[in-house]
Amino acid sequence: MGEHIGTEIELTVDKIAHGGIAVGRLDGRVVFVSDAIPGETVRARVSDDRKKSFWRADTVAVLEPSPHRREHVWAAAGLDRDPRGRAGGAEFGHIALAHQRELKRQVLVESLQRFAGLGPEDLPGGPTALQVEALPGDAAANGLGWRTRIRLHVDAQGRLGPMASRSHTVIPVTDAPLATPAVQAAIPFAERFTGLGTLDVLAPTVGEPRLVIGEQKPTVIREVIRGREFQLDDTGFWQVHREAPAALSAAVQEAIVPELFDPRARNLDLYGGVGLLAAAVAERFGASTSITSVEADERATDHASENLAGWVGASAEPGRVDRWLRALDAGAAAAERDRLRAATVVLDPPRAGAGTEVMQLLGRLAPAQLVYVACDPVALARDAALAAADGYRMVSIRAFDLFPHTHHLEAVATFVRD
Repeated sequence: MGEHIGTEIELTVDKIAHGGIAVGRLDGRVVFVSDAIPGETVRARVSDDRKKSFWRADTVAVLEPSPHRREHVWAAAGLDRDPRGRAGGAEFGHIALAHQRELKRQVLVESLQRFAGLGPEDLPGGPTALQVEALPGDAAANGLGWRTRIRLHVDAQGRLGPMASRSHTVIPVTDAPLATPAVQAAIPFAERFTGLGTLDVLAPTVGEPRLVIGEQKPTVIREVIRGREFQLDDTGFWQVHREAPAALSAAVQEAIVPELFDPRARNLDLYGGVGLLAAAVAERFGASTSITSVEADERATDHASENLAGWVGASAEPGRVDRWLRALDAGAAAAERDRLRAATVVLDPPRAGAGTEVMQLLGRLAPAQLVYVACDPVALARDAALAAADGYRMVSIRAFDLFPHTHHLEAVATFVRD
């Protein structure tokens, strides 16, 4: 293999795949094509032919453009650049914003059908109900200026930039249009950082923008969401889009079936981070609501304890979710199992999803409802299939465009026991 790399081919792409890559066929072989839009005919350069079943290629010219094609929002990622020199991180930047959301919807629907057996007609509300919702301000800004955090890499000359797509090559840039104005203004593009691997730039809602250089020791920052203050490490996890913490808090509150919620039950917030979603649950159902946030990162758990201190029924415990649930399942007495069966469990797992063991443990504990926050449609679908095996049915799902000009989306789904 390798003899086709660099060869230019012409083909029409007809769909979008998970990961944001367009899909076409050439002489019966599947070809995954970057920087193309379904319906377009393009000339593309083969970049990977190691697999017999498919190739990868990069668009170098558009022969028959889609009506949804736009000039790329980031010149550093534009089609006029050699594919190896295009900045990564804005792989949908050449697509009209509304059509980006439609493509994301298609990927989500296809993932649920393929991995969870849920066809469009099986989705809550029917085949046309699910849409990918824009966050406030994004339409007016054409999906720009939303990132409150950005990680840049450092090349051998000390210059800052993202990596090229599917590559470890750093692409030096002089702007970052997806970042908020405050973050953009704080990025020291003109400086050189020889010897460093990464530079994080963030602009919290409280205080000035800040730089986190390499493996710098974390310091505490504060974010204010819907009038409430949350403390966290500047190196810790926080939703990137300026509107995402508020949007997800509201979505989780609305996703809970109130008739199934018991404030005295053993309610859980798994993969709870610094307590954002546990706080949203307690905010909706009252200060005495019993809810435990579980998070593997001990510093995040310490912050969650502080952030949840205003709710007498809320607490935070450190632990890997699988191990924590395993211990809970092994040690729960009959009375606690009753409280677990009455519980609402919110879970916001990493991109890989909760996985088989966690979902099976939840199935054994049998809470009244699961509210699943997903950043990956395939992981959500696989976990939905595992939930279905234990008698859970999806009763609601919403999707949000938390990452304009990229292929990523967020979904919030509710499962109840039949």
